[in-house]
Amino acid sequence: MFSALDISASGLYAQRTRMDVIANNIASANITNYNGTAEPYRRREVLFEAGVPGANGVGVHVPRIVEDYKTDFHRAYQPGHPDADAEGYVRNPNVDILREMVDMMSATRSYEANVAAMDATKSMMSTSLRIIA
Repeated sequence: MFSALDISASGLYAQRTRMDVIANNIASANITNYNGTAEPYRRREVLFEAGVPGANGVGVHVPRIVEDYKTDFHRAYQPGHPDADAEGYVRNPNVDILREMVDMMSATRSYEANVAAMDATKSMMSTSLRIIA
């Protein structure tokens, strides 16, 4: 029973991390000069792996958060922008707000499913204790 709670707890932590990264992506969707570099903000993604280190291999964990190099930056013609190149184009972050919102909804639903699984486990534990006593 306790391992079921551990699995759900690891899922909650992983999905919360995912939601934090998605929120950061949305907040940084217009940053064309990230940390003083000539590069715009690059979208980040959360990687999941099965098992939690030190917890008998149950659940899920986040080994790392990676930058999205598969998606190109968006170019927009803005000749007056301070980060525009010689042709007047500005490279904008590779963040697609619609995609981020869909990912956020998915992470929220996964979080809610883990909460429901925890509640069901706690209910089963409570019922088991009542039967035994």
